[in-house]
Amino acid sequence: MKKVILSIAVIAALVFTSCKNEAKIEVKTTKTEVTVTAIKTNLTFGVRGNCGMCKKTIEEAANSVEGVASAIWDVDQKKIDISFGDGKIDAVAIHKAIAASGYDTEQVAGNEEAYDGLPGCCKYDHAMVMNVSND
Repeated sequence: MKKVILSIAVIAALVFTSCKNEAKIEVKTTKTEVTVTAIKTNLTFGVRGNCGMCKKTIEEAANSVEGVASAIWDVDQKKIDISFGDGKIDAVAIHKAIAASGYDTEQVAGNEEAYDGLPGCCKYDHAMVMNVSND
């Protein structure tokens, strides 16, 4: 009986010892970082106006439309550059928002009441050429 127990103990010791001495396999993992960049779309159209105060009002009106990321109105060229995300956006809504603040766009005439409330320096000529290229 002692031999059987001693034999089992020796076998167990050999098994555990051999498990400890096995070569360890090292697994290397690498991480790949993916940056998701929102695709922006641009829209440019003419807007009548005269000065820096016009610029502020026009840009605020355009930026008030949901989905607009940025709006920059060029005083000299009488045009606005709109950037918006990849989602749906209604370009007519931008024209209407600007027109509601009193300024004519290429598609929508400015609201007359809002125009009448503009400061004197912002009273533009309704025949003014818009979207002028400097090329």
